[in-house]
Amino acid sequence: MKRALIGAATDLLEQEGAEALSFRAVARAAGVSQSAPYNHFAGKEDLLATIAEAGFVALAAAQTEAAARWPAGEDRLTGLGLDYIRFAVRQPQLYRLMFGVGVNDWHAHPDISAAKRATFAPLRQALAEFLGSTAPAAALEQAAVAAWGLAHGLAMLRIDGSLAGHDGEAGPEEGALRLFGRGLRAACAAVS
Repeated sequence: MKRALIGAATDLLEQEGAEALSFRAVARAAGVSQSAPYNHFAGKEDLLATIAEAGFVALAAAQTEAAARWPAGEDRLTGLGLDYIRFAVRQPQLYRLMFGVGVNDWHAHPDISAAKRATFAPLRQALAEFLGSTAPAAALEQAAVAAWGLAHGLAMLRIDGSLAGHDGEAGPEEGALRLFGRGLRAACAAVS
């Protein structure tokens, strides 16, 4: 029953957003009694946190698959960014939930932090390969945060309609991601 509730809630989330989600609507969509969600979740925030965690698990799997699909180097960095953006655009309400909408205290849900960190691992690995073994750990971490920030920002711009393009089309995002990779390579070469 818990899985059915999560599935129904995830579907409702995409249709109506986190703010509009209620236990009553979730129970109705799952075809269970109105009290059933209370047997599995401490409250709405607990349900939303569970959905967000599942979203991060799915994003981590998608990023791992993307890293395996793209050749190492600039293409892998760009491909990871593009796949990240596609994930967000295909499930915009889930993506918004994963990054803050609907949950007041993320620190109360430590499993989400672990799941979020796992989404970052393929990017860190790709950057380590891209920058080489001589790159200082601090530079690698800064590059990872910058790359994540760029992909996240581009994803939000696409979700909010500020960037043109359709699902499956790269639009200006690909150019921005490639520019980042080239700039990163140039900056590292200048330091060496």
